[in-house]
Amino acid sequence: MQVIPEIDLKRGRSRIVFWPGASAGIGAPTDRPDQIARRFVDLGAPAVHVVDFDGARAGGPVNLDAIGRIAAAVAVPLQLAGGLERPEAIQLAFAAGATRVVLSTIVADDPETLRACVAVAGDWLAVGLDPRPERMAAFSWRRHAPPSVDELVEELVGQGVARFVLTHGGADPDTALLARLATRHDVDLLVAGGVRDLDGIRRLRETGIDGIILGEALLSGALDYTEAAAAAA
Repeated sequence: MQVIPEIDLKRGRSRIVFWPGASAGIGAPTDRPDQIARRFVDLGAPAVHVVDFDGARAGGPVNLDAIGRIAAAVAVPLQLAGGLERPEAIQLAFAAGATRVVLSTIVADDPETLRACVAVAGDWLAVGLDPRPERMAAFSWRRHAPPSVDELVEELVGQGVARFVLTHGGADPDTALLARLATRHDVDLLVAGGVRDLDGIRRLRETGIDGIILGEALLSGALDYTEAAAAAA
């Protein structure tokens, strides 16, 4: 299972300052996304996940310069989320240096737009889903009744989606659900959020998912990247 660091961009900078030595008062803090990405890649990160916070609010990519600087600093896949739910936005992201894109759940209810996005991004497109039943039920679906996570994943796979990012909003991931999805579907499954310690990483590893995305836990130094990668191996 891969451990993928996450950097949240706000006004061209990392929303969370990277300072793994904060508790000991050692090292130099930085909010430069390119420097943060380079440090994690030097530690063995196989990819970097970036969230364009400003882009998510604006409905289109905003921090393209920062994305370009990250892409120039590292030679691993750069996965971008935030405001990419149009084919034109995906093209801008790729031009800036992103190599993978993550679209929000909204495209699951817009088949025409999803087809256009898949035509641009192909296998490098992922859809982000919050699999918690209450969140699925609360989403403003255009259909008569909200689908289950299993139904939605199967539907999206049929439309050409080969990668999913499952977010949990800080809640503990449902390991039984993840194991079921990993068994039933030939797709890449990444989990973002809900992990606070190495035991949590080990529990996710046993589900058979492909990767875990860690943001604040790594940036704050609560989890050491090398130890996290060892727990995921």
